Amino acid sequence: MRIIKLNATDSTNSYLKKLCATESVDDYTAVIAENQTQGRGQMGASWNSEVSKNLTVSVFKELSGFNFEVPFYISIVVTLSILKVLKALSIPRLSIKWPNDILSADKKICGILIETVIKQNSINASVIGIGLNVNQITFDNLPKASSLKLISGKEYKLDELIISILDNLKPYFLLLKDEKYDVLKDEYEALLFRKNKPSTFINAEGAMFSGFIKGVSDSGHLQVLLEDRILKVFNLKEIKLLY
Repeated sequence: MRIIKLNATDSTNSYLKKLCATESVDDYTAVIAENQTQGRGQMGASWNSEVSKNLTVSVFKELSGFNFEVPFYISIVVTLSILKVLKALSIPRLSIKWPNDILSADKKICGILIETVIKQNSINASVIGIGLNVNQITFDNLPKASSLKLISGKEYKLDELIISILDNLKPYFLLLKDEKYDVLKDEYEALLFRKNKPSTFINAEGAMFSGFIKGVSDSGHLQVLLEDRILKVFNLKEIKLLY
């Protein structure tokens, strides 16, 4: 298990991808930065983190021996691995806001950005970016953000957290390699935020509508039961949950 520690970098995902392009990288190599100046989230959103307070890490995962076509299951594996660590720390009221934000008591504590490496038209590897709010206690203009310290009152060691996450990634990736898709999907959907609850959404055109989250499709699209009892699927660019 190789862990590369940086004082600062623009993005741990970018650093790790550049490293992969210039040398052979061992499976589960992790890059951790105390200061990430251009951290990214889903849909190009920025990820702001107080220096040395949070876990900003990217992990390299070799996938050439895996037989699957749906990248979303990588996201499921990573999300469930982090949730297992947080459950062991007794972080309460954990849920997954589709596709892979982790919430505690309806506030975001972790974001995930997964970038796949494609070779010869198949997924060869993934660079897994994780931003976990750990010891930061102020989030200016981010009312829906929280941290492990705000929730529990405890200070956490970042080194111990990344080792726990890496240790939990391995059995979940074994499930994926063994094609236990139903097991992974069932565990993911059981933790889905606002599942089977009346919810309000906004579409890409800015129109609001109501529906019930029922689950995710095999391709990772969100399944929403609309008011006319039609089950419709949406991708990340088509829908936003308001809460």
